[in-house]
Amino acid sequence: MTNRLYRWIIALSLFSSVMLPGCVVEDPQVVVPTGPPQEGFRLGPEDIIDVVVWRNPDLTRESVVIRPDGKISMPLIGDVQASGLTAEELAQSISERYKAFKENPAVSVSVKEINSYSIFVLGEVKTPGKYPLKSYTTVLQAISMAGGFTEFASRNAIQVVRKITTKEGKHKEIRIPVQYDALLSESGADYNFILRPGDTIVVP
Repeated sequence: MTNRLYRWIIALSLFSSVMLPGCVVEDPQVVVPTGPPQEGFRLGPEDIIDVVVWRNPDLTRESVVIRPDGKISMPLIGDVQASGLTAEELAQSISERYKAFKENPAVSVSVKEINSYSIFVLGEVKTPGKYPLKSYTTVLQAISMAGGFTEFASRNAIQVVRKITTKEGKHKEIRIPVQYDALLSESGADYNFILRPGDTIVVP
């Protein structure tokens, strides 16, 4: 199934109020990507990073833990927003701030330890709870990690709750319905999307 055809079917289902097999986002303007994020891994609270300012050991910091507010502290420039940025974007942000003190500062950021990639599985699974992850994980893999369903689970009424930021900078919550039978079908790869940090799988 092509992406164009898939989006057309989603639009048709929203008008006819018929649930598609698989996953349909309740907000029709939100597209659920099936693969890893193209922009790369985005940093989050509790991630540990190294910040190297070339030829400036006094400004270099190792094993910096991103705080719960999403920021890190650097010499001279103070707090810097890190959460939500890629390592490259953070390096560019720090470099721009240091231009007030140094000509053409060269800054690199490397991820030392990933701790922010956690998801939650709740409801009728055998082992509900929070699951810290070290690699990209799909819906099916997360359900397996939670021990599978209980005998009372409504397998075709699963929802993935996700917090997103709109183009206007507003924070909102979307719910992505998922049908387990569709995940196991021949076209299951179209629906078995990769989870993002903070996603919550709810199995009623």
